[in-house]
Amino acid sequence: MVDVSTLQAALPHCLEHTSFESLGSKYEGKVRDNYTTADGRRFIVVTDRISAFDRVLGTLPFKGQVLNRLAAWWFERTAKVAPNHMARVPDANVLECVECKPILVEMVVRAYATGTTSTSLWTHYERGARVFCGHRLPEGLKKHQRLPHPIITPTTKAPKGEHDVSGSREEILATGQVTAKDFDEAAEVAMNLFVEGQKTCAERGLILVDTKYEFGRDKAGKLLVIDEIHTPDSSRFWQAATYDARLRAGQDPEPLDKDFVRRWYIDQGYKGDGTPPPMPDEVRIGAAQRYIAAFEQITGGPFVPDTSPPVARIARNLGIGARA
Repeated sequence: MVDVSTLQAALPHCLEHTSFESLGSKYEGKVRDNYTTADGRRFIVVTDRISAFDRVLGTLPFKGQVLNRLAAWWFERTAKVAPNHMARVPDANVLECVECKPILVEMVVRAYATGTTSTSLWTHYERGARVFCGHRLPEGLKKHQRLPHPIITPTTKAPKGEHDVSGSREEILATGQVTAKDFDEAAEVAMNLFVEGQKTCAERGLILVDTKYEFGRDKAGKLLVIDEIHTPDSSRFWQAATYDARLRAGQDPEPLDKDFVRRWYIDQGYKGDGTPPPMPDEVRIGAAQRYIAAFEQITGGPFVPDTSPPVARIARNLGIGARA
């Protein structure tokens, strides 16, 4: 585990924004800065920004490096289950990828009745809903209980600053933003990836509770997994060893993901509306420790951060000019 002094020293130097104009045209997402080159490649710079409630809330030290390296680890491990867009990792914060045309739906796979936000399965269930995104839910579910089987609850792909909207297959298709062929092929791959992810996490003492997958098609029309998979940003993890006992005691499972940040904001009375309160340094460090712990428990290896100034380092590794 990275010591606290290293995390504290990194707080003022988090990678918040990039401007690599010579690299290509830029699209800025909530967490990733995407650059498309003139020759058709895509470079994804994973920043240290953290988002929740569909908003960017601040930065965490080394978060981008954790996400990038962990996504690359999963992409390599699951390539036989589903092809993905990763070509190489030229920098701790950067993936070079195959350029794809995104499919405008996120495949969210859930295996437990849980969640803390207004859009979560548990929030709807607690209010009396028994159908969620087209799936009939059984009576008598308790919070954090395992569902009879994993379900896909797709959401629209909202632009930065807007909210994703969940729906059934029929409701998503009715938006006209995704074809039935794309939806069904992506849904099948998502479920295969989830099964593989659950198996791998179980071997490492973790429960993969839920996650999201994004997809695109390359120039040849091949479906590829894009963005990231099975990271603390896109997935919810619980410690398996304490799950049963905590559930019997009426306690929340022991998390290893960005729910730590969500819960802090909810405790401040913030659930996504209006301007979020600033994140204190102790919360930023606590969240960073959880991201690093997730990396180390999943991969089985230590996380050794690159502490050099990120903008200059990325520019050097990509062989381009830089402007912070």
